[in-house]
Amino acid sequence: MAFEEKRTWVFALVTLAGYLVYLAVVLGRAGSGPVDEAPYVAAMLWTIAAMVVVTVLAYLVIVAASGGERELTDQRDREIERFGTHVGQGMLVLGAVGALVLAMLEVAHFWIANALFLGFVLTSLLESVAKLVAYRRGFQPW
Repeated sequence: MAFEEKRTWVFALVTLAGYLVYLAVVLGRAGSGPVDEAPYVAAMLWTIAAMVVVTVLAYLVIVAASGGERELTDQRDREIERFGTHVGQGMLVLGAVGALVLAMLEVAHFWIANALFLGFVLTSLLESVAKLVAYRRGFQPW
């Protein structure tokens, strides 16, 4: 498995796990009341911070375990990186537009913040999936 593919797997798994933990915490705090009244800000900030820290630590572990493999990034890796980024950007725009619409409708801050956070998570996951498919099934830029 290529170094960049390992990095992509880590990024995808940390993103998915972090968001699922965030959902569990917020939904647990909501209890039987309305979910938009649950305290979410601290949970979101801690989740984002934890995701960044875990991703960096996992990256360092991969670097240490890979030895000199990291320097073997080639043109294909750069093309796959660019392709994944382009694929993911569409989801980022959809998340931002969704949050913008919610703001225009004067919906509670809870829903706007969570729409943005979900947009970021889906962007990361879509980008990672596109890269992993390109690594596993081949990549032909168009």
